[in-house]
Order: sequence, then C-alpha cells, then structure tokens
Amino acid sequence: MIEMADLDDFAELGAEAARDAGRLLLERFQTGFSIRNKGIVNLVTDVDIAAENLIVSRIRHHFPDHSILAEENHKDPGEAEIRWIIDPLDGTTNYAHGYPVFAVSIGLEIAGELMWGAVVDPVRDEMYTARRGSGASCNGVPIHVSKTESLVASLLATGFPYDIQTGKQNNLDNFCAFAVRVQGVRRGGSAALDFCHVASGCLDGFWELKLNPWDCAAGYLIVREAGGAVTDFRGRPASIYGREFVASNGRIHGQMLEVLKSVSENKNQI
Repeated sequence: MIEMADLDDFAELGAEAARDAGRLLLERFQTGFSIRNKGIVNLVTDVDIAAENLIVSRIRHHFPDHSILAEENHKDPGEAEIRWIIDPLDGTTNYAHGYPVFAVSIGLEIAGELMWGAVVDPVRDEMYTARRGSGASCNGVPIHVSKTESLVASLLATGFPYDIQTGKQNNLDNFCAFAVRVQGVRRGGSAALDFCHVASGCLDGFWELKLNPWDCAAGYLIVREAGGAVTDFRGRPASIYGREFVASNGRIHGQMLEVLKSVSENKNQI
C-alpha cells in the first residue's frame, strides 16, 4: 500500500525531473540538433531523446521497481502498480521549427488511478502541478477553471492528428463546426499545455482526438483538480488510454458535446 509520505517523495522527484528536462529543452532550443521523421508529419529530435533519458534515469535510480511509459524509447512491458507516464517534449513540431510552444509532461499512475502530474512550460517558466484530491497550481499558486457560461463567449483550443492527410477522422469537421459557434479557436500544438490553459482559465475548453497517454496524463488530472470536466465526445468519463478528449470549465461542457454530436450525426447521414 502506498503511503502519503511515499507520494510526497514521488511528487518531489517528478517535479524536479520535469523542471530539469524543461531547462534542457530551453538550453537546446533553436540550436543545432538532429531531426528525423517517425511518420509523414510526426517528428522526433535528439532533444526529445535526451530529455526522456534524463527523466527516466532519475526515476529508475530512485525507484527501480516503478514502470515507465514514455513516448520515445521507454515502454516497460506488463502491468505495474506504479507507472510514470512521460512526454519529454510535447510540441516537437513546434520545437523543430523554432516556434516557442512546447512542454514536458509527467503523470504518475498508481493502481490504475492518476495520482499526480506536472507540466512544465520552460519558455514561460511555468510548472503546472496537480495531486489527486488536493487541487491544481501553477508555480505553487492555486488555479481554477474559468466561469464562462456560454459557448458563444468561449475561447477553445484543439489540435489535429498526425494522420490528418490520410485519416478519415482528422478533426477538420469539428473545427469548422466550433469556429462559427465560439469567440475563437486556437491551435497551439501542445495538448499538455492546452489542458493546463483550460485548468488556469485562459481557455474555456479543449477537444482533441487520437491522443496518446503521455500527451494527456498530467493535463487530464490538472484540469480535473482545477474544477473542470474531462470526458470523451459522448460525455462518458475519459480515460488517458482512450482516443477522444473534451476538457472544459464544466459550464460549457454540455454545449461542446452537443456540437460534437451534431457533427457526428451529420457525418452519419452522408
């Protein structure tokens, strides 16, 4: 059984590793680094690898019995009671092009439940953290979702899957539907930061599909602990192992789901 003191130790190590990985990303940003393609538009850099190695080596040194699920090279087989879910560089395409929107994301899952998470935005020197049942904060200051009540007054964010050029579910239909119903839609290129911006209230909602667990583990918990809602497109409780996410301040959540439902129904009628 995990004690509170153990969780304190885990959170301390995770926060330190996230901060240090963020510093590494910032130090290497807009310098010479190698870039290769994992897919047509899916990139990886040697900085992704270096940041992941930094985080994983810290965890394995202090907690060798813990499991790791990381984006690039570390995916431990089987089930373990304690699992770290890591995206060492969320926003790699931005990073590779010199666009200053990217983050480090680390989530901690214990017995299948998300218990702690951190997202570091090194450009803005911000670290968002959340602990199950204890709220969310940015640089130690508590954060809360917005109070916007109507979809028409809301600012949303979204992203597009890497198979946008070939996949039938590319989110463009949802984007068009929301664009004419809200105050604005932003596409930052980092799902982890989009979740955090919902949590801090500068965005009212966010939706995306085809995310991986490392994209959303920390952000999912941060939104929930900031008072927001996270579901799939049908309003069912979201899972970080699912493929659809709607995160919001809770007040506009039903309105967002209605838009997504209308898009799906129109598609089925074609």
